[in-house]
Amino acid sequence: MSSSAPQKQSNDAQPLWTPSQNKIENSNLTKFVDSLGTGQFSDYHALWQWTNDNPEKFWNHMWDFAGVIGEKGDRVLINKDKMPGAEFFPDAKINYAENMLKNRSDNKAIVFRDEQGSETEISFALLYDQVSRCRQYLAELGVGKGDRVAGYLPNMPETIVAALASASLGAVWSSASPDFGAQGLIDRFSQIKPKVVFCVNAYYYNGKTHDCLGKVEELQPTLKGLVKTIVIPFTEDQPDVSQLDNAILYTDAIGKYAPKEIEFERVGFNHPLFIMFSSGTTGIPKCIVHGHGGTLLQHVKEHLLQCDVKKGDNIFYFTTCGWMMWNWLITGLACDATLLLFDGSPFYPDGNVLWEFTSKYNCKMFGTSAKYIDALKNFGIYPARDYDLSALEILTSTGSPLMHESFDFVYEHIKEDLHLASIYGGTDIISASFGIGNPWSPVWRGELQGAALATPVNVFDDEGNEIPEGGGAGELVCTGPIPSMPVGFWNDPDGKRYKAAYFDRFENVWQHGDWVEKTLHHGLIVHGRSDATLNPGGVRIGTAEIYRQVEQVEGILESIAVGQDYEGDVRVVLFVRLDENTELTDDLKKTIKSKIRSGASPRHVPAVIVKVSDIPRTKSGKIVELAVRDVIHGRKVKNVEALANPEALELYKDLPELS
Repeated sequence: MSSSAPQKQSNDAQPLWTPSQNKIENSNLTKFVDSLGTGQFSDYHALWQWTNDNPEKFWNHMWDFAGVIGEKGDRVLINKDKMPGAEFFPDAKINYAENMLKNRSDNKAIVFRDEQGSETEISFALLYDQVSRCRQYLAELGVGKGDRVAGYLPNMPETIVAALASASLGAVWSSASPDFGAQGLIDRFSQIKPKVVFCVNAYYYNGKTHDCLGKVEELQPTLKGLVKTIVIPFTEDQPDVSQLDNAILYTDAIGKYAPKEIEFERVGFNHPLFIMFSSGTTGIPKCIVHGHGGTLLQHVKEHLLQCDVKKGDNIFYFTTCGWMMWNWLITGLACDATLLLFDGSPFYPDGNVLWEFTSKYNCKMFGTSAKYIDALKNFGIYPARDYDLSALEILTSTGSPLMHESFDFVYEHIKEDLHLASIYGGTDIISASFGIGNPWSPVWRGELQGAALATPVNVFDDEGNEIPEGGGAGELVCTGPIPSMPVGFWNDPDGKRYKAAYFDRFENVWQHGDWVEKTLHHGLIVHGRSDATLNPGGVRIGTAEIYRQVEQVEGILESIAVGQDYEGDVRVVLFVRLDENTELTDDLKKTIKSKIRSGASPRHVPAVIVKVSDIPRTKSGKIVELAVRDVIHGRKVKNVEALANPEALELYKDLPELS
């Protein structure tokens, strides 16, 4: 293939990929159904419906099928008709780390590559030993059940070690990626008051070394009860940590301990394991608490049944430790998979670095963001042309809706015989169960294959009525409990903020805040955040429908659309980022409007089109429509520390085109 290769025309009447009968028969999902003893199901949708009708039977069997270590107890689900209030496995005793470390073989557990190209391999046995040593030091510091431990770390093996050591003690782990500024750290960690902080001295990104210790120095005074700061040497072997209070190098901290058997603290199913943070673009980040059992069960379901991960598979996700996909990835250890970790820019020294790394290690599952796939397309990077991807079986994409044309790109320029799973969930449920792949169903252009098993997803109109398949878009809801719904929010003892976040709109129903439609293939199409939907003339429009059309226009790299209050109505304003050879001429504006009108509808056509040099996004790569909308209305954007490029907001202030 070459950059001038002709593009195949897609036929939306046919699926892009259909699993072979051999793949279906040999999938974990088929083995699960065979072991269930209920007989066969006509298709995935029929199985999905059965799991929603029989959640106790499903989750009880899932525990056994995944080989979960712990005391299950007799009860599977109580108060199942109450949300919030439902509780899974109320009598269980379990430890997440014990399940991650059950394999003590010499097989590879982790392969890590940093941006400089340095690689490290760690076996399951060595991982166990490293967790044991780290755990002993944390115990010496007095870390125990319920204490918080925070990580300000790259996506490296020591981060997993520290998280599992904390979890083994019954402590609560929370992490942020090293690109967060000091205020972003303070906004997050000062709320949860960690007893111990792990950090690195510095990290690599885009060919440069970035200091972390200065930001930790600003963080330390805001953390009441901080006992120790543990600095992991990363960009140098013996960094000077004298500027920090009560700090020690990681190598010195664990150096005096020999590995020994770990005494895992088994805790209740809902005992806090992880504290995740909302993006924080509309205020101080919410501290979302997830439990040991719900996180574990949900993740192994998704790895084993939805993504068909098997023992010895090499799996990869391009993620930072500030994104829930990191937590999701590391649970692959419970499935005896090998984790491929990469930290740094995916485009340094060029856009091939992730493919060179993952193809070298015969990656079976490659996970990334939709924006990364768009970038490959824009930069003319064609992995199928340059790499042996024979081991690759599934590519997962999340973070934002995957455009129809990006589906085409994957099958034309990455691999033809590939299970492309656009997945969807989020920090709120620390999983992708609201929309995920499965090894039985075909992949249709522009569609998520559907919800995960035992996840009763639906779409409601404003009055709370179900919108049928093919009936248009509405609010994404979940009408029954799933194990990985949050245990609660930190510092929310009466649960009011938790209830208000998800359950105030529809009684006893989780409202996720996304604008979604069900398709005739039992799939889903996500149009964007429902609170960012456009409303010209009182008609609600999803922004993803606009982006899909705009980003097909030659010369446009990226776009963002918002609604502007104007003369008693709302008008659509489109901002476009262009390549260096393109100008926003009147002819280009006409082309854009024509493309949107014909490909979406006249309602989608923007009233104003403005050229910008950058588009603000969160650190996980999501564009922030609400922040841009606030700026153009002269409102202050809260918590700009949540943005990867907050300086981009200045480009949207006081624009004459919007007056």
